Amino acid sequence: MKPTFKNTIDWEKADILMQPAFIRVMDNLRKELEKTNLVATYEDIQEPFPGYQLILTKENNSVSISIWEICFQVCFTDYQFSSNNSSQASIMVEIDENLFNGDNEINWQQLEIKTQQTIQTIINNFPKI
Repeated sequence: MKPTFKNTIDWEKADILMQPAFIRVMDNLRKELEKTNLVATYEDIQEPFPGYQLILTKENNSVSISIWEICFQVCFTDYQFSSNNSSQASIMVEIDENLFNGDNEINWQQLEIKTQQTIQTIINNFPKI
């Protein structure tokens, strides 16, 4: 789902968080997938916005997840993965303020912890994501 922000401050914070979150997601995916027997492939997508789709496969089970949605789950509070039929929908999101310190700078330790937890949840819940 496309995120919608309640104000410009949240949009600006999301703008600050998304690139570091993307980098942490990709790095943590690589590290965690090396420990499993899941096969990961990536596919370029254009809708609802350009990015990559992660396809996890094990035996006869396969799950497809937008990398951006993984980043959204890291950056926003209570973000849930969308089903394929609702990818054009918009959802109001709230920035996870724990990812910032008192000076409104990224709290790198919290970003790493939340990213690791998110990736671990995805892997642990395969194929029920």
